[in-house]
Amino acid sequence: MRVKRWMPVAGLLVGLAAAACSGAADSDDAGRADSAPTPTLTQSFEAAQGSELGRDDVATIVEEVDEPEDPRQAAIARGATLLSDNVPNRLTFGWETNFDIHSAPYTEIFDGGPPRDGIRPIDDPRFFLAKDAPSYMNPAEPVISIEIDGEARAYPLAILVSHEIVNDDLGGIPITVTYCPLCNTSLVFDRRVDGRVLDFGTSGNLRMSDLVMWDRQTESWWQQITGEAIVGDLTGTKLTFIPAQVLAFEDFAQAFPDGLVLSRDTGFYPISAYDRAPYAGYDQLSNTPIAFRDAIDPRLPPMERVVTLDIAGDFVAYPFLLLAQVPVINDVVGGKQVVVFYTGGTLSPFAGTGVQPRRTIGSTGVFDPVVDGRRLTFKVVANAIVDDETGSKWSILGEALDGPLAGTQLDLVVHDNHFWFAWAGFNPSTVVRGIDSDIVGPLIPVEEG
Repeated sequence: MRVKRWMPVAGLLVGLAAAACSGAADSDDAGRADSAPTPTLTQSFEAAQGSELGRDDVATIVEEVDEPEDPRQAAIARGATLLSDNVPNRLTFGWETNFDIHSAPYTEIFDGGPPRDGIRPIDDPRFFLAKDAPSYMNPAEPVISIEIDGEARAYPLAILVSHEIVNDDLGGIPITVTYCPLCNTSLVFDRRVDGRVLDFGTSGNLRMSDLVMWDRQTESWWQQITGEAIVGDLTGTKLTFIPAQVLAFEDFAQAFPDGLVLSRDTGFYPISAYDRAPYAGYDQLSNTPIAFRDAIDPRLPPMERVVTLDIAGDFVAYPFLLLAQVPVINDVVGGKQVVVFYTGGTLSPFAGTGVQPRRTIGSTGVFDPVVDGRRLTFKVVANAIVDDETGSKWSILGEALDGPLAGTQLDLVVHDNHFWFAWAGFNPSTVVRGIDSDIVGPLIPVEEG
């Protein structure tokens, strides 16, 4: 039997169809300062759900090989070890993983294209000072911002989209910075487990479209979106999330001029290679997710970005479509007071479709609003985030820039900006603010100053 085998190119999934949305409402663009008035949630959802998708194939590299008709014989021909009928042969070859222990059905895990570490993690990251940024750093470029014990670092998604994992140390803590472009999940973990520091890489596998990581110490497999080991000796172990947020590089540089920024001098690709934002058009609002086989929760368009929280077993999502209209939301989740900030201006990490430029998406932050035992209530006045109690002005990073509380820093809450289909697939009981329930407390409208 003559078959085609996909081959990895430059650390990206090859054979990827660049999805384009023809006629869909690009409602995420509401964050642009010069955009037209934001449509209502209902108008946006109906436009997205009623559109038809176009699809242009991008260049692929394949090789044709001869394989026996019998899949088991094909596996044997490739040298695969047939552990059991319950473990697909394609998953076991070349691994020393304990496949007898797993929490995820093997039928949900499949080969994403590149081999193990074919998408190459960065183990020796190099940095530059934010105030000395090279010319290739676009002020609106999205970065993952992390601060631990007074040390701040930023990891541009333009780099992570091609590497997906950075093993690093920050503030005395070994961390793993991860990004799954198929699900738009930017998550940071403490990589210590039972006193041992783990080093992570990309397994080459996907589950429900999400990156499956592996650790080099035990060869266990880990679900990136949950931070939990799903195959191998460490199955059931959960990594500790480290609070982080995705925002524009200029916001990070303004807050942390001496902060470090991951350099494109990675040792893998030319610096110019990171200018090519891949997956053209993938984040169009009603696009079709890649490698997601389950039913998509219909409450939102599949590619709608949502700010997500998991607090004390309560799962809540705030659509960007809502935040573009209500950029500050005071809420309670899992019995905990939270405030969600949104601001426009941050670019998408994905290329535009055809001649279309990259879209402007915006940035978010979720914080504990309690300062010195007093809960602050926030709103937007004249395009600035202020609190009712003191009138202090706050940044997207949760820092009071001026007013009586100038210099005060709100505590960041673990959150992320997932694509809706991915978050809902793993957390189907999620409550969607603005659709399933009212915001706790009043929706604060944008006030003209």
